[in-house]
Amino acid sequence: MEEKIYYCEGCGGVMEFDVATQSLKCPNCDKVVPISPDKGRLVEHSLTRHAMRTIRASEKTTHTMECRGCGARIEVEGSSRAAECPFCGSDYVLAEREADAVIPDGVLPFQVDKNRVGELFRRWLKGRWLAPGELKHLYQKDRLQGIYVPYWTFDAKVNARYTAMGGRHRTVTRKGADGKTETQIVTDWYPTSGNLRHFFDDVLVPASEKMDSRLLRRTGYFGTQQIVPYGPEYLSGYSAECYTVDLNAAHSEAVGAMERELENMARSEVLSRYDEVRDIYVRADYQEETYKHVLLPIYSTAYTYKGRHYRVLINGQSGRVEGDYPKSPVRIGAIVLLALFILALVYWYSSGSNMRADTLPAWEEEQIYDYEEETSWDYSEDNLPT
Repeated sequence: MEEKIYYCEGCGGVMEFDVATQSLKCPNCDKVVPISPDKGRLVEHSLTRHAMRTIRASEKTTHTMECRGCGARIEVEGSSRAAECPFCGSDYVLAEREADAVIPDGVLPFQVDKNRVGELFRRWLKGRWLAPGELKHLYQKDRLQGIYVPYWTFDAKVNARYTAMGGRHRTVTRKGADGKTETQIVTDWYPTSGNLRHFFDDVLVPASEKMDSRLLRRTGYFGTQQIVPYGPEYLSGYSAECYTVDLNAAHSEAVGAMERELENMARSEVLSRYDEVRDIYVRADYQEETYKHVLLPIYSTAYTYKGRHYRVLINGQSGRVEGDYPKSPVRIGAIVLLALFILALVYWYSSGSNMRADTLPAWEEEQIYDYEEETSWDYSEDNLPT
């Protein structure tokens, strides 16, 4: 990627992108240099022309580092030769061969300051009831990596026609073999169809094979409206992964996501007229398809507990935390014992209620009878007071 190193005019230090000011800031003397916004609009490429820009490796001021542990390729600053892998925790070694890279069309700058990540991590652990208590002390700030993860985004104008079977419920009353009346709900099925028109905007597909896709999807929504035209200034102080999922494969995944959404739209439309729906079939015509290559912000960190490594990802825009964590056998055992205790209480209460139900009616009947016998009164006029 066409990255640059920005030196501070005041002290000569390397300037980094600052989340608070959305500018370049020197960590040594705090000098701030605003980033000049790109006056051009965010480019959307037609899928029929594949108008991608490329840059030769010899023109790059960064190096492609290849992880010995997992094989991930990361773009790092020109002065760097080794770093911790944000994917598996191993060390990078400089790749023997520099590959050509596609220049991103846009970047979503980090919105969460790295100094807040420790607080977010501890808050996340606090909500993990089964996690051992000592995990909150395992966060290491120096193991935190801010990384821009590559994505493809797809837009499409879709005209679709669907067919389905819609079911309407009706109540039927019949007499059973024993002569008793039975009520049943019967569903009558009718063929139905309709048309859908929808514009899909920025369907996101991760372009990273090394990032844990399960955790990546769980980090939640990215507001793509805040993506700005790509500028190397935003990457200063961060790493950026090269894309490893090609455009065709990503497009197939995006079409699958669109088809699932169209099916859900058809289901909702049929259910607005019927009680049930089945056998949905959607035939879609995709028009004006475009794509772009963007970088989205993720913080990655890892910790070790009892010899095992655990990975945690933080959404660099929203601060949402997702990760793996060990489960405490002591806490699991306590929950099991508590559940057994509650079940025992329920059983005891249920058994006691049955015993009281067997004895209480006779006692009540006897008391009521005695009360009526002792308090009987003759309401004849002779007995009324004068």
